[in-house]
Amino acid sequence: MDTSHSQCLTSRPLKVIFEEPAKYWTDALPIGNGRLGAMVWGGVASELIQLNEDTLWTGVPGIYTNPNAPNALSEVRNLVDSGEYAEATAAAAKLVGNPAEVYQLLGDIKLEFDDSHLNYAKETYQRQLDLDTATARIKYTVGDVEFSREHFASNPNQVMVTKISGNKPRSLSFTVSLNSKLDHHCQMKGKSQIIMEGHCPEKRIPPLMYVNDKPKGIQFSAVLDLQISEGNGVIRILDDNKLRVEGSDWAILLLVASSSFDGPFTEPSDSKRDPTTDSLSVLKSIKNLSYADLYARHLDDFQNLFHRVSLQLSKSSTRNLCLKQNQYDGVPTAERIKAFQVDEDPYLVELLFQFGRYLLISSSRPGTQVANLQGIWNKDLAPKWDSAPHLNINLEMNYWPSLPCNLSECQEPLFDFLTSLSVNGRETAKVNYEASGWVVHHKTDIWAKSSASDGNVEWALWPMGGAWLCVHLWEHYTFTMDRDFLKDKVYPLLEGCGLFLLDWLIKGKGGYLETNPSTSPEHEFIAPAGKRASVSYSSTMDMAIIKEVFSVIVSAAEVLDKNEDDLVKRVRTAQSRLYPTKIAKDGSIMEWAQDFQDPDVHHRHLSHLFGLFPGHTVTTESTPDLCKAAERTLHKRGKEGPGWSTTWKAALWARLHNSEHSYQMVKHLIYFVDPQHEKPFEGGLYSNLFAAHPPFQIDANFGFTAAVAEMLVQSTLEDLYLLPALPRDKWANGCVKGLMARGGVVVNICWIEGNLHEVGLWLKSQKNSLKRLRYRANIVPVNLSCETIYTYNGQLECVNTYSLL
Repeated sequence: MDTSHSQCLTSRPLKVIFEEPAKYWTDALPIGNGRLGAMVWGGVASELIQLNEDTLWTGVPGIYTNPNAPNALSEVRNLVDSGEYAEATAAAAKLVGNPAEVYQLLGDIKLEFDDSHLNYAKETYQRQLDLDTATARIKYTVGDVEFSREHFASNPNQVMVTKISGNKPRSLSFTVSLNSKLDHHCQMKGKSQIIMEGHCPEKRIPPLMYVNDKPKGIQFSAVLDLQISEGNGVIRILDDNKLRVEGSDWAILLLVASSSFDGPFTEPSDSKRDPTTDSLSVLKSIKNLSYADLYARHLDDFQNLFHRVSLQLSKSSTRNLCLKQNQYDGVPTAERIKAFQVDEDPYLVELLFQFGRYLLISSSRPGTQVANLQGIWNKDLAPKWDSAPHLNINLEMNYWPSLPCNLSECQEPLFDFLTSLSVNGRETAKVNYEASGWVVHHKTDIWAKSSASDGNVEWALWPMGGAWLCVHLWEHYTFTMDRDFLKDKVYPLLEGCGLFLLDWLIKGKGGYLETNPSTSPEHEFIAPAGKRASVSYSSTMDMAIIKEVFSVIVSAAEVLDKNEDDLVKRVRTAQSRLYPTKIAKDGSIMEWAQDFQDPDVHHRHLSHLFGLFPGHTVTTESTPDLCKAAERTLHKRGKEGPGWSTTWKAALWARLHNSEHSYQMVKHLIYFVDPQHEKPFEGGLYSNLFAAHPPFQIDANFGFTAAVAEMLVQSTLEDLYLLPALPRDKWANGCVKGLMARGGVVVNICWIEGNLHEVGLWLKSQKNSLKRLRYRANIVPVNLSCETIYTYNGQLECVNTYSLL
């Protein structure tokens, strides 16, 4: 591709920048390797590195069935059929269950330097997170000595690495220790290792423990290995739990951690895993690797993922790009966030887009747990909302960017988790609902909780979580065209989900199949009798998800030659009987089957717009009336809401090809949140770019990245839409490279003065499904072959091809 107009932008540093140590947790810098996470505070005289390991949760495998549920279900259904919605809501409380378990922390590394560091030269202080290298760096000067620290989390070697150095010989002295808020003890191993062993509570609210009791929760171990420069410096043991370095040139800290978690179906007390043995084994495996070796392996692994996609944006004319590229170099990120409402700096959009990709790589890798409500980063024993995966938007949003932003491997933990959920969910479906297949509700945990959680019916009673996740299975196929994955992984899960949905649907009014009970996640309505209620029948989101799943089952069956399977025939029969999406008297999409009064028209959830995004049953081509109603719905909901709601709205507006309103939601997210004065449900960004609900919820970071990708590229298996929601006046010039489209197509796009300039396409899969390119009103047929790069000009004329052979 001709990238001459963007070459000045390609060197823009992707860095989160501070000029002082962190004061709050949301000032700290996140690093992670998918399993291990850390928040680096960057303190000078005293440094705190807060640690997480993704399998540390309270609890043990649970019982996710309720033999009394069928009777309660019958009662609720009868009340709904009688139009007694408030009474049905009250009775539905019998269908909710026990709370989910709670994500925990691992502990802290604490570094204490001598008193001279209290007098460091503040003007020399730098603290940065370099997204390109996944490295946190701190620099400052004390007297005539410049001290530096580097932190990274290696996935290939499963170790957290810190290097501390001074630029003068023997200038480095400090004390290091490990600690945890969890029940633990520390011991020394040899002269340079600290071992911390402990356990998570067996229950959310731990009972009193006695000295001789054997803990029944997940056990953990963290081992800190200390190395110093050869010839200069000594290591001493202090108080049997600290290591003291004196007079060294540099020091390297290696932190490894393991737990006894052996899958969601194994009691921790029955686990054969020894966390300390596992941790020491990891250290042994890297004992012959130098810091340079570890860093090189880390870079190779991380950049193989991160470098797949680049994005450059500018609102300036092309001749001014080079002049402005250094405008924000060195400016603290918090200041840039504060200025965004005025300067609307596209470079900050680039940074935030790539920050989402960075966080996904850092919190979700093959073999890890799913990215939870905070990814992997958590400082509390009782985090907000348990930091648990929520399936009524949050977990799904975490993985929205994985496919379009070319990180399909990072989605693998979601599919492993879904397999576990289906096992427990099969029992829940059988006992609670007397249904076949499997079901999952709105909130889960590391034990693959499938039953309804505790709490209000309006959020707890929602058996559509597993069905929504099944859509991700099909999407993974459409982006990768991996038929073996579809056959071996996707279809068996789709079958179970489809069987449950067929049993869950019951004959209702007008010959339609309906869901009863049904809620619209976390929202209420005013029943005809004037009372608030949340339970009725056939909420728009229920039906939209079922339509999507049934469509997916039929499509998957066609690919796998299973059109004559009994399940597929039953699904096809049911499709025409599903309750349709309806338009309310005010012109918006009806959220419930009846046009109930909405007591909170600005509610944060956009559940009834699922069919538009992330679903595909509402489109500008096939359902223009519903798209017009969706637009009215978005105006009615308004701009306000938590971060994840803001980014969902940005994606929804993008699907409507409305660049103005999509960009308004992008802008709405980028305002500064002061941790001391945060307001719930107002969204925004913290100084380290973590997105706010408040408090911090990582889903909005991922949702932002996905929404920006949706503004630039949209696709079906047969159609590719170029720049469908580009805000031409805000991002007049730019390039994006490496985005993925359905059909396994890699997409590069450059535009100048708001107009398409050049497109590059190549097939990553062996099978081509793409038939048309679309840009504004221009539609051209295409027929791509694998191992060839195709270049198109702004008029969608193919001007060149390059063989990859």
